[in-house]
Formats: sequence, structure tokens, C-alpha cells
Amino acid sequence: MFKRLAAQLPSLIDPFGRAISYLRVSVTDRCDFRCTYCMSEHMTFLPKRDLLTLEELDRLCTAFVRRGVRKLRLTGGEPLVRRGMMDLVRALGRHLDSSALDELTLTTNGSQLARFAGDLFAAGVRRINVSLDTLDPELFRRVTRWGDLDRVLAGIDAAQAAGLSVKINTVALRGTNEDELADMVQWAHGRGFDITFIETMPMGDIEGDRTDQYLPLSLVRARFSQRYRLDDIPHKTGGPARYVRAAETGGRIGFITPLTHNFCEGCNRVRLTCTGTLYMCLGQEDAADLRAPLRASTDDSLLDAAIDEAIARKPKGHDFVIARDRSQGAMPRHMSVTGG
Repeated sequence: MFKRLAAQLPSLIDPFGRAISYLRVSVTDRCDFRCTYCMSEHMTFLPKRDLLTLEELDRLCTAFVRRGVRKLRLTGGEPLVRRGMMDLVRALGRHLDSSALDELTLTTNGSQLARFAGDLFAAGVRRINVSLDTLDPELFRRVTRWGDLDRVLAGIDAAQAAGLSVKINTVALRGTNEDELADMVQWAHGRGFDITFIETMPMGDIEGDRTDQYLPLSLVRARFSQRYRLDDIPHKTGGPARYVRAAETGGRIGFITPLTHNFCEGCNRVRLTCTGTLYMCLGQEDAADLRAPLRASTDDSLLDAAIDEAIARKPKGHDFVIARDRSQGAMPRHMSVTGG
């Protein structure tokens, strides 16, 4: 049945000829951390009644899989704090079994991994990203405000023991963790993990000035070059990172540079929020409401039409700018809304 339906509908191609094969789904805007570069300490989250049900998220994801999406990434907020989250993961795992989906993966802060790592592997997840900005317990507490580094490290241990491939995501923050970044490479590669560094992005009111946090990854790479021989490699994971290999460790280092060198030319991604809003670009405000057509009918024809109309509006690229004048290049929504 699935293959028959898929054959009736064309793949999703944006106005610039890019095939949309990657859907990132924020299953909740809630998080058990309050990272200083991501959100305010006193966040106001969406009322639970505004969120799509897990069954509706499954139906929306399935609609995209029918249209050629081959990779699903579940994000948040922190996805593993959503009640019943594993039911959704197990339901989506059927698309792996049918070979309609190549990969079902997850981005997490690691706080709940010790509890769920085994269940994630059993549901078909094979690779996860763990956000980790420092290995210093006191600094970790300051950056996350509420986080416990030991708990996250225990979760990473549990993930590795369960058979999950772990990649570390680290936001490079000037004056905060910049002196530790090369040591984090050494730690990650010593554990057999890839590590990706990310420039801070101007999204949401964080009660501070991101100009002071922004650290260009061109500078980070130049510093790494003093310690490692870095060789450009063609490795791809479906996301925006550009990778190098450190000859001394044999491990891979990724760089995600939305400001110093944007990654739009090959963008294959769209982002779905927990309320059913589809953002065609992380750095643009244009969005499409998929909740209304989803709930208007049990048939997916209205939903498919809404998806087609949205993809036809996907822009060529984003316009992020870090500036002290926040009106320039800043997005009013928080990163936790769209999940990165």
C-alpha cells in the first residue's frame, strides 16, 4: 500500500531544483536545560493543547516520507522529555523496515539518554547527535543553567553501550569555551566520536548580546591547524556540515557555518514544528501551516497540496547576521521552536 501511494505522488523539488529528502521535526519546544545562547532562563513554552499529538506527528512525517524524504531527525527542545516519545519513534521505525526511509535519528542534550538509549536502538535508531559544549562541570552548569554534566556523560556511555553511533555537536562561544575546543576534539576522537562545531545563530531573545558570543569557525579551524593536520574530506551526513579529518587522531571534525560561509546551495532540508508549522528555511520567517489541512480531513489530499505549496516557496538561502542592532538578520523565534 505504501509503495503504491508513493508512486502516485511526485518527489518534493524546490524552485532551485533541490530535492527535499531531509525533514527535521521538533516534537516539543520544551527543554530541561536553558542554554545561554539558545533561550531565556525564564522561557514561556507553548500550551500543551497547541501541540500536535504523537499520532498527528506520525501522519505528517509519513506524508513527507511518501514524497521522497529519506531522513528524519527528531529534535526539540529536548525530544526525550516529551511524554510518550518512544511510541512515536517506534511508529516511525516502520518506514525503516519498509525501506521507505534510510535513517531515523535524533538530536538530544543527553540528559535522558541513560534511560532511553536501549529503546532507541531497538526502535531502529542507529545514530544520534549529542549537544555538548564543554567538559568542565562548572562551565557546563553556567552554559546550560540547569544541566548536570555527569548525567549527560552517563547518557553518552549508555548510548555507546547500546550500539548507537554518537556525534558530538558543540557551539563555539567566544570567551566561554573557545580555549577548550581543541581538547574537546581530542576527547571526542578518543571515544571514537565525530565532533561538529557550530557558530551561534541569531535566533530568539536570550537576554544578552550574541555579538559577544559569536566566534567565527574560520578562526577555530585556524587554531586547530596549529595542533592538527586537517585534510578536507567529502564525508556527508545529509546535513550542512563540512568535514575535515585530523591526521593525528584519524577522527572527523565538522564545521557548520551559517554566518561565515552559509550552506544554502545544497540545502535539502525543511523543518516541522510541534504545532505543525513548516519552515522552509531556518533563517527565514516564511512558514506554512500544515496543522489545518491535517485536521481538515482524514484524507491526505489537502495536506499534500499544502506541502507542495510550501516547497514552492522555499527560498534560495538565509540572511543571518550577527550585529549589535538586533533588527538586522535576527530571527524572533527561538531555536527550540524549530530544533536547529
